[in-house]
Amino acid sequence: MKFKFRRYYLYYLGRCFAFIFYIIPLNVGLYIAKLAGQIAFLVLVPYRNIAIENLRYAFGSEKSEAEIRAIARKVFENLAKNAVEMVNFPKINERNSRKFVTLKNRENLDKAFARGKGVIIITAHFGNWEMLAAGFRLEGYPGVTIGRKIYFDKYDKYLNYLRKTHDVNVIYRDDSPRKMLKVLKENRILGIVADQDVDAVEGVFVDFFGHPAYTPAGPAALAAATGAALVPALILRDDGHHTLIVEEQIELADTGDKEKDLIENTKRWSTVIESYIRKYPEQWVWMHRRWKTKKAQAV
Repeated sequence: MKFKFRRYYLYYLGRCFAFIFYIIPLNVGLYIAKLAGQIAFLVLVPYRNIAIENLRYAFGSEKSEAEIRAIARKVFENLAKNAVEMVNFPKINERNSRKFVTLKNRENLDKAFARGKGVIIITAHFGNWEMLAAGFRLEGYPGVTIGRKIYFDKYDKYLNYLRKTHDVNVIYRDDSPRKMLKVLKENRILGIVADQDVDAVEGVFVDFFGHPAYTPAGPAALAAATGAALVPALILRDDGHHTLIVEEQIELADTGDKEKDLIENTKRWSTVIESYIRKYPEQWVWMHRRWKTKKAQAV
């Protein structure tokens, strides 16, 4: 009972902060968010330690300890900025959207749509990934995103309210697969954030920063089964602006060996995601235990 009360207390406290960040100018809110992220880096010791541990594991001797700590601190800053931008979503509309988001390589997306079998956008917890979905909708591209329901219903409803200010609808991971197939059949976008080690979903091991990483196999399997285009896309934070970059669709391996092809196709999109994280490591969520599942555990 005490735990439930704390959830309500934190929720309404968070809504109060959200209201404050909504009424003040966005640039002021982002400056405060940067400071808040720096404080979070200092006080949220368990998450800070996970981020630093992962960065060491990924980059090894490529980066000094000072560089690793600086990247980890900026990760917290980025997440705080994401939160401030999210509560400001209702201010963004078709008239002013390009002040916030620029779409790059539109032709890659149009080419994928021309196939007529739907587009699976594969992305990561990178930059402001919630802004990515809103960016596509503001540019007139139809679709939905697959998400995980938040444990506390009020948080979940508030997050979906913010998403729906830009007509971003969510299919939950445990919903019927028919909903996902219907989206692709209607030649719309199905957005999937698939860069984490989630033991509740079927996955395969592919190389990620030089180490085997348990990676969701669903995107590649769904693309192979439906003929939908599998397109990596990421959103990059750049001096208060965001660039939504659409990569070329993944050419799927089709050797007849389904298991081998599934691993290869998952590796292909994961390699694209990794290339962005390597270049902009401060924009990825390093406090997730990306390599927690070992091959022996998955057997």
